[in-house]
Amino acid sequence: MAKILMLVGDFVEDYEAMVPYQMLLMLGHEVTTVCPGKSAGDTVATAIHDFEGHQTYSEKPGHNFAVTGDFETLNAGDFDALVIPGGRAPEYLRLNEEVLDLVRHFADKKQPIAAICHGPQILAAAGVLKDRQCSCYPAVSPEVQIGGGTYVPPGDGMDTAHVDGNLVTAPAWPAHPAWMREFNKLLSAD
Repeated sequence: MAKILMLVGDFVEDYEAMVPYQMLLMLGHEVTTVCPGKSAGDTVATAIHDFEGHQTYSEKPGHNFAVTGDFETLNAGDFDALVIPGGRAPEYLRLNEEVLDLVRHFADKKQPIAAICHGPQILAAAGVLKDRQCSCYPAVSPEVQIGGGTYVPPGDGMDTAHVDGNLVTAPAWPAHPAWMREFNKLLSAD
């Protein structure tokens, strides 16, 4: 099974970290969670985003999500794939050059990358979306396009995933079944 690195940070979207983490473990994959400035045994605060009929999503406090690896000492070459959940964490993680270098490592090696919701903010900042198709939360679509990518709008239920080579993207947590199914296909192909 695959060794997967999951990049999280404070106020990562709760469902987009916890649910894929558990789904990937259930499938037998090994998942290591990391956050810049935090070590194994630390936690990140999560936020729960919901669609309640407003013009945008609402945000509520989530849970504490365990960090299981050390970002500063990790060797990207030890991992087969990368997962980037959404929420507010990508907004500040994309400012960290080490995070961007990490993403470029997986992109350059054409290893599977799964990003959801606001996660593509990091992909755009890393410069890996040029001439790629990418789904994301609609509010992130300008960044995908400015980054040279083609924005793929979500289906009506925000439950669709899009695959472009080694990249699997989705608009929000309702897409988990499709997003993780397509990501697991890439992991199984390796």
